[in-house]
Amino acid sequence: MPACWPPAIRPRTTGARSPGAQNDRIGDVGTAVKHAGPVTLAALATLLSDIRKRPLLREKSPGSFYVRSKGYLHFHEDPAGIFADVKLDFENYTRMRVSTAKEQRALLARIDRSLAGLESARERR
Repeated sequence: MPACWPPAIRPRTTGARSPGAQNDRIGDVGTAVKHAGPVTLAALATLLSDIRKRPLLREKSPGSFYVRSKGYLHFHEDPAGIFADVKLDFENYTRMRVSTAKEQRALLARIDRSLAGLESARERR
């Protein structure tokens, strides 16, 4: 790995990952992607506002959401668009494009289904 890569886009080389988890720093074609910065997060203001309405999610840093103490959702910017990495099954990240309003509605629907499963499991206890 070249030492000159900025830390924000340096590929992750250490740390435990769940089996089958997608690398949240490398795109499908091996290009580096970076976590969404302030400009990208500002463009997602309406989406982020909608996500913040979900009581099971806690935003620990701008654009990074957790369920309990586990990372659940964060965003990336890439020349191909804006992407969300979300743990719909609470174990492995799924990358979803969220550049358009339609893609953002699809993300919200998938989040709601994911969280509904968690809420129903909590109610059964």
